[in-house]
Amino acid sequence: MSQDGGSLLRLEKTSLRQQALIALRRAITTGQLAPGTHLVETELSEALHISRGTLREAMRQLQQEGLISVGDRGRLLVRNLDTKEIRDIFQVRAALESLAARELCAQADRADIITALRTAVEQMEAHESADLDDRIEADLAFHRTMCELAGNETLLHSWSSLEGSIRMSIMFAGMERAVRNMNAKRHFDIVDAIESGDGDKAAATVVEHMTVAADVLVEGAA
Repeated sequence: MSQDGGSLLRLEKTSLRQQALIALRRAITTGQLAPGTHLVETELSEALHISRGTLREAMRQLQQEGLISVGDRGRLLVRNLDTKEIRDIFQVRAALESLAARELCAQADRADIITALRTAVEQMEAHESADLDDRIEADLAFHRTMCELAGNETLLHSWSSLEGSIRMSIMFAGMERAVRNMNAKRHFDIVDAIESGDGDKAAATVVEHMTVAADVLVEGAA
C-alpha cells in the first residue's frame, strides 16, 4: 500500500476514535451512562460499531479527562463525583480563572477583550430558553473564552483538562441548581471587574463566583 493510502487509514482510525470519544463523553456527561456504570468493552464496541482497540484508545482519553475511573479488579467505571470532589474541581477552576482575569486586566487590548466577553454572556442570555445541554455549552464557552484570551497556553490546557469533570459536576446537581449557576448577571459581574482593570478585584470576583457555584451544586447533598 502506498504512503498516501496508509495515511488515509490512519485518518480513518483517528476519526473513529474521535467519534467514539465524543459519543461516550456525551453519554457520561448527560447521565445516559450513570455514575458507577461498569463499562464493558464488548458491549460498547458492538454498540459503537468499532474495534475494541479503538474503544480502548477513546476510554484512555476519558480516564485522563476524569470521566472514567478504575474500580476493583481493573474494571472501568463511570466516575461518581462526591461533594468534596466537586468543591475541589471548583477550587482549581477558581485558581485558574482568577489568574486568567488578572492577565486580562493587564492586556493592552482590554476593550476588545471586554467586547468578546460581553458577547459570550449575551449568548448565554440567548440560550436561556434552550435545553440544559445548550445552556451548559454557552456557560462553558464564556469561561473558556476568558482562558483563551488570557494568552497563557498552560492555563488553557489545564482548564481544558478539567472540562469533562466540570460537565459532570454540573449534571450532578440536577437542572434546577445547574441553571441557577448560569445566571447572566453573575457573569456580567466578572466582565465588569475585568473592565475596571483592577486585577485584585477581578480575581476576587472570579473566586467568589466559583465558591457560590460550588455551594449551589452541592447544597442538600449527603
